[in-house]
Amino acid sequence: MKKLLAFGMAAAMALSLAACGGAASGTSTASSAAEGASSEAASAETAGSGKTWVIATDTAFMPFEYTDASGNFVGIDVDIVAAIAEDQGFDYEMKSLGWDASIAACQSGQADAMIAGASITDERKESGWIFSDGYYTATQTMTVAENSDITGFEDLAGQTVAVKTATQGAAYAESLKDQYGFNITYFEDSPTMYQTVLGGQCVACFEDTPIMQANIKNSGLALKVLEDTANEGGDYGFAIFSENSQELLDMFNAGLANIKANGTYDEILAKYLG
Repeated sequence: MKKLLAFGMAAAMALSLAACGGAASGTSTASSAAEGASSEAASAETAGSGKTWVIATDTAFMPFEYTDASGNFVGIDVDIVAAIAEDQGFDYEMKSLGWDASIAACQSGQADAMIAGASITDERKESGWIFSDGYYTATQTMTVAENSDITGFEDLAGQTVAVKTATQGAAYAESLKDQYGFNITYFEDSPTMYQTVLGGQCVACFEDTPIMQANIKNSGLALKVLEDTANEGGDYGFAIFSENSQELLDMFNAGLANIKANGTYDEILAKYLG
């Protein structure tokens, strides 16, 4: 009714001003511009309100995302997103899809963003990943069976190592492959990769250092991280694949800064890393 009444009044005003000559055109244009500006301001004020953001993640990447003994999905990434959402006041749904499926969901528009211990790299940026500020710095390292005779890269000649597809662990192994003469087998998840080393199908695996240390400690895996095999490492980032999710990325960055400032971030790391 308000819109109809406004329209009627505008029409009457236009007819009245038309009798006074050319001034009607300028007045009508100014009125339309004012109404348009008011509409745009209202749209900007309500942008994103009521939206539930879909955030994809991995299924087993301890201590960043995994299922605990009680069946709850937990981890550093899980708690960081929860803390940032509370700080920034947005709603979200976290979907545990696995690494490859998380990427695919974001690229197809079925998810708005991804957090899964994803390292920020130029190669990923060039292929369409849009990263947040770094939220954790991690190295990659080589791990072998607890009773293995392998002590370093020089012992890998002619052997096969395991890596997780499209990860920094895989990239690290690939960078060493020709120099040390070993073969690489790719897997879609970390637990399967670990089992191939435990079962002897592969002599070693390359994984993010905190991930390996947490799995060995918490899952009792008969594996050991070899000293002096870590690279320089890099930052993990929250990622989007479309500018349609820029609002979420901005909120993540703002919230991350806040939880670092108020101590929540350190509490989360201490909870999982000790």
